[in-house]
Amino acid sequence: MPRVMLPPSVRRLLSKLYAVWLAEGADGYLTGGFLRDLLLDRTVRDIDVALSGDAPALARLAADAVGGHCFALDEERGITRIVLPAGAPVAYVDVTRLRGDIESDLAERDFTIDAMALPLAVVARRTPQPLVDPFAGTQDVKGRIVRVVADGVFRSDGLRLLRAARLCAELDFFLDADTAALIQRDAACIDSVAPERKRDELARILATERAAPSLRSLDGLGLLEPLLPEVTACRGVSQPKEHYWDVFDHLIETVAALDFMLVESEPAGEREAAFWRELWQQLAWLPAARTHLREETVEGRPRSALLKLAGLLHDIGKPETKAPDSTGRVRFIGHMALGADKASAVMRRLRFSAAETRLVTTIVEQHLRPGQMSSSGPPTPRALYRFFRDTGDAALDILFLMLADNLAARGPRLRFASWRGNVSFMNYILARHYLEEQPVTRARLVTGDDVMADLSIRPGPLVGRLLAAIEEAHALGEVSTREEALALARRLFAAAPVSSKAAPS
Repeated sequence: MPRVMLPPSVRRLLSKLYAVWLAEGADGYLTGGFLRDLLLDRTVRDIDVALSGDAPALARLAADAVGGHCFALDEERGITRIVLPAGAPVAYVDVTRLRGDIESDLAERDFTIDAMALPLAVVARRTPQPLVDPFAGTQDVKGRIVRVVADGVFRSDGLRLLRAARLCAELDFFLDADTAALIQRDAACIDSVAPERKRDELARILATERAAPSLRSLDGLGLLEPLLPEVTACRGVSQPKEHYWDVFDHLIETVAALDFMLVESEPAGEREAAFWRELWQQLAWLPAARTHLREETVEGRPRSALLKLAGLLHDIGKPETKAPDSTGRVRFIGHMALGADKASAVMRRLRFSAAETRLVTTIVEQHLRPGQMSSSGPPTPRALYRFFRDTGDAALDILFLMLADNLAARGPRLRFASWRGNVSFMNYILARHYLEEQPVTRARLVTGDDVMADLSIRPGPLVGRLLAAIEEAHALGEVSTREEALALARRLFAAAPVSSKAAPS
């Protein structure tokens, strides 16, 4: 019979919680992913508990007892989350109502690897304890298989379709063949899932180092089309001969490049390992790059996942903009702007935050900017200033996407020497910005009122453009006094089209 051993810190926490619940006449079980992760020796962030009685009320009592707080995590499914104080062995305890006896409760769960339980009555014991495991979940944990408990699980909750793919991605498990067939049968159920729930599963998939194969799996299962039709619309859209893939495969391969580029330790593949070493050896002077990618845009959602999402979306404007130029060469004029609009719509549809939407939209809109800066030699100081000014905190993400985009464009034809050159170009841009020419924050030389008074003009867009030009010149050391700034404003005003000038005051 399979057994688990609770870590001492978790045992002490659960003993305290169980004493509260037992005093109220309630009993229950540990369930779900917590037990699975214990069997896999994975770090756990939360604990799932099924209790008899009024689960929300019991959760509130327990939260008070340990100095935490609680809230309704999922009212539809009756889940209340206890947020534990700093220093607790896990971040959360999620409490649900026990549905009948434990075997009946487990029968309503989705996958065998999460349909196991441990009685709360034994949590204080310091020896391995036997699990309740009616669906042989421990065997599937050992075999690294995601398998449904019953064939109706996806029809009862369409989110489980994505959750199956996410578990495979996070755990490096395989999808059972019969379960895959059921997903294909019930793929349409994803349409009934709330956008926020789909967003969270997609983001967790993208946060893994197996995002690209997971996206291909979603495509094969019939889930990518209803989730991201803008991406599947790129299937079969051919590109110029310099590209190895059509637009759809290029997008997936861009994510694949980011997968291996962003891992914390050297990847297994020989080619990927060589490319990865070159990247991080050149960037060894900038440890902030790693910190930047690990940042969480919202709790539990790292920036690296949004970068991969931007990689997946960066060319979705190409199908509508594909057209030959006067020489017959295929072009995609304006695909960045259109792609940014479409990416923004995707982000809003999936209920990403406004900040996340701005980040992904900026990356998509500006993804060709680094290459454009170097079309006729190294980027000038002015080009670098404008790039970092216009892209803000998305600049580093755009440079990583530049590398992934180039690798995905050339595919297996990209030689290591070319990759080294691309990384060196990225390193050059970052070094010039961070080590040599990063502008120091300075007080403004003039204000808008100064400019309007000097030129005798009224407020308008031209005033903003003049101030921006003065700020740029100040940052580049071209003007340093109020008089020089106003003189520059006069020259630019004199050269401006008459139609853009504000009426005299």
